[in-house]
Order: sequence, then C-alpha cells, then structure tokens
Amino acid sequence: MNDYKNDLKERRIGVLAGGYSSEREISLKSGKAIFDALTASGLNAKFVDVAGPSLEGMEDIDVAFIALHGRFGEDGTLQQMLQEKGMPYTGSGPEASRAALDKITAKKLFENCGLKIAEHIVVKKSSPLGNIPCPCVVKPRYEGSSVGLSVVKDPIFLRKAVDEASAYDEDIMIERFIPGRELTVGVIEDRALPVVEIVAAGGVYDFAAKYRAGDTKYIVPADLPERTYKAVQEAGLKAHRALGCEGYSRVDVRLGDDGRPYVLEVNTIPGMTERSLLPMAARSAGMDFTALCLLIVRIALKRENSSGVTPNGRVA
Repeated sequence: MNDYKNDLKERRIGVLAGGYSSEREISLKSGKAIFDALTASGLNAKFVDVAGPSLEGMEDIDVAFIALHGRFGEDGTLQQMLQEKGMPYTGSGPEASRAALDKITAKKLFENCGLKIAEHIVVKKSSPLGNIPCPCVVKPRYEGSSVGLSVVKDPIFLRKAVDEASAYDEDIMIERFIPGRELTVGVIEDRALPVVEIVAAGGVYDFAAKYRAGDTKYIVPADLPERTYKAVQEAGLKAHRALGCEGYSRVDVRLGDDGRPYVLEVNTIPGMTERSLLPMAARSAGMDFTALCLLIVRIALKRENSSGVTPNGRVA
C-alpha cells in the first residue's frame, strides 16, 4: 500500500468534469468533490472543465480521474482517446462504457448471462403507441441520471412521455414498470458494497428526486432478508461483470414484489459527491469519501503497474 501512496504523490491527477452532456452540472459537483478530497490529502491534482470532445487541458496530467457523466465521458469516447495516448484513467474501458450507457445493448448482455430484466420495447417519436400496457417507464436510450425519464400510469400520457424523451435521443425505451423497491449496489475491485435502498417521497426516483428533492430517504444497508440481500449483491456483481466493467461501478436494481432482483442499468461513472450513492455505500462499509477517491486512483495505477499494462489492456 505504501508503494501506491508514493506513486500517487508522484503523479499529477487530472479530475475531468463538466463536459457538454445534459448531466454537466451534476458532473461539475462530482468533480469538485473529488478534487477537494485529493488536494486535502496532499496530492497534486488539477481540475479540468472539459469543454468539448478533445483532450484540451489534459496535456500536463499523467493520470485521469474521470468524473464526466453522459456522452463523451461515459460512452467510451474519452476512454478510447486516453487509452490511445497511453494515459492511465479511472473506471471502465471503452467497450464496457459504451455497452453500459446504451440501455438496449446492456439489457441484452444482462439477459444473456441470466439476469432478470424488465420486458421492454424500443420506439421512435413517430412510432404508433397502441396496446402498450401501463404503468410503464419511458426513457431515452443513452441518457443517465434519469434525464428524460417518465413513469406513465395512464396511457393518455404515454405520447407526452415519448415526446419528452425524444428531446434527448432518437431511440426511446419503454419498459414494464416493476412494482417493488428501488435499490442500488456499488461495486469496487470486483466486490459488492452494502446495498442502498432509495425511498422517493413521490414514489419515483427521477431527476428531481435525485438532485432537487430534500425528502428522498436512503437506507443503508437496506433492510432485507439475508438471502434476498445476497441475491441483490450477486445481481449487481453479475451485471458489472457482464458488461466487462473495471475498477468500480454502481448497479441500479429493482426488487420486484415477487422477491426477485431486476437489473435496470449499470453506471460506470456514478455520482461522486458526499451525498451520492456510491460514497454512501462505501461509508457504510467503513470507507470515507477521501479513502474511496484514493482507492479508485490506486486501482487505475495498479493496473498500469501490473506487467507494464495500462488500464484496459494497452501495453505501455
């Protein structure tokens, strides 16, 4: 461990945040929290507000802590660029990142490895919407942070929900609403963290409940029977592995009234503020926010130092 501490002090860590996706403001908050934690630990860190799809501002860093949410930062594009440059970076590689952000591809991979998923169809703004049962969940194919998401209880509001989602993406996913409990499982170094249960006052954990409402409750560890608790953690790990994720992730799960965990999606770059879900789970496991940030960087450097291979298989 001391070797990694020394290695961290010798590196200039670039915290990449902002970007130009619909999640820019959330990314800036994550990046600021990470930057503050790194500098408070005496490390040489630089905050980079990513303005466009380029490596501008990253010329004088030698390891990247990616805190970008949404397109460019979370879809594999940035990871591919950093990989080609030979720069170590945190989190998953290009292929896993692309698969995770693409809800259609991700669901296929989940289903292929035996995970339970919600039945779904894919439509476009102009698609006929007859005979779609409600309640259902409408969401854009590629967005995160529940951007463009609606839970539709009455068919008369379905067209409006599709129109709203189409503002963010051409392909719209409509999936069966699963009555049950909202859970999330953090994964770090291929181990599951304590399960968090989310109780949104309005019953829907949408963008407002995540970032604006003050009455959303979080229970960690989630109060579940031991067998169910382990099944949820196992589902989270299996989903992380199904996509080929590396380093860390956060897996959103719906525990159905039938007692089965249904995997919704994997976040390869989850929110990283003191109030975010992954740090919340880590804290329950005895790891404070600063320790979590340091561990995430150490994982990236550990992969780089192992046999001279940078993250995601590039030979140095």
